[in-house]
Amino acid sequence: MLAKVRERCDAIEECYEFMLAYAAQGLPSDEGSRSGGQIREFMRRAVKALAGLAETCSMAVKYEGLEPADRYEAFFAVLDRDARDSLAAMELVLAQPAISSQLIDNLNASIHLRAMLTDLFLVGEILSAHCVRGAVHPKAVGSLSCGESTGESPR
Repeated sequence: MLAKVRERCDAIEECYEFMLAYAAQGLPSDEGSRSGGQIREFMRRAVKALAGLAETCSMAVKYEGLEPADRYEAFFAVLDRDARDSLAAMELVLAQPAISSQLIDNLNASIHLRAMLTDLFLVGEILSAHCVRGAVHPKAVGSLSCGESTGESPR
């Protein structure tokens, strides 16, 4: 079950990393460049991963029997709100006829996106800690600790 959370986390993290690089390119549009052709695909994968993310996390915590369940559920309500807010911003950008580097830079700076990313980093760190203590099987978590590949926090 945690593998599903990891897959979603990976898609979101990969999109964020790609958006950071895309924003730095100074492109006026997503047309006519290789990275311009990829931005929409990365964003679509992240949008798909964000939809139902909190529910998937909740199911994983129940499956693994992590306690205290009520604290996880309270946090997943926050994650759900932040994911929905991020979805709205990402879908607005995807609806535009052209996606410039400046538009992506503004999306990257969005407090909604940053809050959701920080939520993912927190969840990943907690689940990784459970893995270290043996509460969760290591293969179930894998690279779930979001943020490790960039070494950056969204703040």
